[in-house]
Amino acid sequence: MLSDLEKHTTMDAAKHIKRLIEDGFYQEKQKIPTEYELAKLFNISRQEMREAIHILEEEQVLIRRPGVGVFVHAKPILSSGIEQLASVTDMIKQAGKRPGVQYISAELTKPTDQDQKRFDPLNIEQFAQVERIRTADGEPVVYCIDRVDHRLLPLNIVHSQSSIFQALQTFAHKDIDYAVAHIEPIGYHERISPMLHCEPDQALLLLKQMHYTKDHEPVLYSANFFRADVFSFYVLRKRFT
Repeated sequence: MLSDLEKHTTMDAAKHIKRLIEDGFYQEKQKIPTEYELAKLFNISRQEMREAIHILEEEQVLIRRPGVGVFVHAKPILSSGIEQLASVTDMIKQAGKRPGVQYISAELTKPTDQDQKRFDPLNIEQFAQVERIRTADGEPVVYCIDRVDHRLLPLNIVHSQSSIFQALQTFAHKDIDYAVAHIEPIGYHERISPMLHCEPDQALLLLKQMHYTKDHEPVLYSANFFRADVFSFYVLRKRFT
């Protein structure tokens, strides 16, 4: 640690706190000392210390929880290009984690008007809908809602398979080729956030995907709620010439 007699700048303080985190002195999700304590340690003003912490918040090294304190931000276990289409099972495996599943519900549901538009031109009478929590090394990380035509995959098959991608291939002989995806950040979800062990101020990433075969047949709709501290997504953008 630093001597409290040595004068440091705002950037010095930010760099040193970051180094302490990288060296494991402060652990993921650990609360760091107060601005007053850190300002005294680095021999700078509280305003300068506040600016140093703000820098690290912008870099997503630290996260502030109003009324609670400042904590070391957890590093995502997986950073993936959103253009890469993979099942949740495969995404967890790619992160070097052991995938698991906890079933919440499995039921037959009637399609809404929005569902009919998504699956157009198919005429869906009933969905086999399953809601599950996907785990990585036993830790809940994704809440999944999947809908598939019951005539394509009966409910008992959907419920018994950990990967619906694989179930579609094995039992329905349908290979998913691409998906149309929409991603949006959402705040605390009253029902889902507690199941994923989220903090009250922790965001979720909602990924809505309509999956198609190479013949453009719609076969699967998924709404996946990812813990934002576990998953991060990026988009590779190229310039047209």
